[in-house]
Amino acid sequence: MGDDNFLKEFYIPDYILVPQAEVREASHLPACPVVVFINSRSGGQLGSQLLVTYRALLNKNQVFDLGDEPPDKVLHQVYVTLEKLKYSGDVFAAEIVKRLRIIVAGGDGTAGWLLGVVSDLKLPQQPPIATVPLGTGNNLPFSFGCGKKNPGTDHQSVRSFLRQVRTAKEMKIDSWHIMMRMKAPKEGSCDPIAPLELPHSLHAFHRVSQTDEMNMKGCHTFRGGFWNYFSIGMDAQVSYAFHSERKLHPEKFKNQLVNQSTYLKLGCTQGWFSASLAHPSSRNIAQLTKVKIMKRKGQWEDLLIPGSIRSIVCLNLPSFSGGLDPWGRPNKKKLHYRDLTPPYVDDGLIEIVGFRNAWHGLVLLAPNGHGTRLAQANRIRFEFKKGAADHTFMRIDGEPWKQPLPVDDDTIVVEISHFGQVSMLACPFCRSKSIYDPSSPVSYQDEEFDSCEEEEHTENSEERRKFGASDTFKFPDGIDIANLS
Repeated sequence: MGDDNFLKEFYIPDYILVPQAEVREASHLPACPVVVFINSRSGGQLGSQLLVTYRALLNKNQVFDLGDEPPDKVLHQVYVTLEKLKYSGDVFAAEIVKRLRIIVAGGDGTAGWLLGVVSDLKLPQQPPIATVPLGTGNNLPFSFGCGKKNPGTDHQSVRSFLRQVRTAKEMKIDSWHIMMRMKAPKEGSCDPIAPLELPHSLHAFHRVSQTDEMNMKGCHTFRGGFWNYFSIGMDAQVSYAFHSERKLHPEKFKNQLVNQSTYLKLGCTQGWFSASLAHPSSRNIAQLTKVKIMKRKGQWEDLLIPGSIRSIVCLNLPSFSGGLDPWGRPNKKKLHYRDLTPPYVDDGLIEIVGFRNAWHGLVLLAPNGHGTRLAQANRIRFEFKKGAADHTFMRIDGEPWKQPLPVDDDTIVVEISHFGQVSMLACPFCRSKSIYDPSSPVSYQDEEFDSCEEEEHTENSEERRKFGASDTFKFPDGIDIANLS
């Protein structure tokens, strides 16, 4: 009976979830109503098992398989129903809107998908999101205290996670918009990158429409968003090789130890541990691109990239490649000397870190280990011209792709800019730090030194204010989303 009472605190009745369902007066107002999204294909068989458990414990209609139902359509239906009920005087529905929380189980790409959809909804009161680690890197759940190992799928494990969701604190997280523009080819396919090559975490990362202010005649412009990291260079190349191999031979990648050894082997063959002239794309980043940054206030300025740097990571969270922290914890003296600030996840700044090679990356395993701290910025721009290679590799939140580089006088531009915030749920072992929460101070320890006016105005049209994750989302006529609370 105690368990039944506990589960009632998360339960949402059918008349809110099922279209045309009969409206019935609810007998109990849940303290923490949840909508659950599970990627049944994540974690081997764990995703499908977790789906069965959640549906057994909660109302099966509040638990959704992302393989069958996209989250934008689900949330569209739920919020339209809640809005209609609220304006008809349903106090229960109004309270559900205030208390609603979202659970998403899957890899970092799946979690990013949900974050993008919620961001696009532009709700006055965003539902905070809890992430269940069900992927390979699991950087998002690890950053917010939800662990990084695949969870148990039994009833007790799910109940334990629900308790964490109920008591978790809300914490804002910066969102980052990414735009990529390249000249349209005179011959051949109109799409310079095969659609299947682009990362899922970029959501609707298609060419922008002609009405989008970012559109430029004669160019292909793409855009999307991310929450954890964006990287260029050798680390993305190794990741791309690993993902390509896994797509070709999925039966060989069901064991975590085998996956790790395969990744290490690919790191050697791709030249990540030792520079190889046979791999032009492994040359230093300074040969491939010119990098500009904009700090919180000011103009664009060139970022000097040391000649030894072969990979750059633009990091939003204190977790990369399965829990490592490339930025580390610089002491206060170094922060002041380098004009840096503590790495908060909600300060509108992203940390830019460089790596010389994989051996350099291994220092992250040591106490106080970190990469080469290059800068913190509100905006970053990469400009690629014809030069050292005909392609490079890029990666967003764990998902890599092979990016063609100019072969003529064209310039490819990749620009990252701050793009508002979304709400996460922070559990007790949360590693992320908020600039607004005095209960999450960052302590800095001494470490060895590294070897190494107005903000620009941008139009903020309706097209620009969306990641593009939920283009299908639209409230019916007569529903005023501005009044949704």
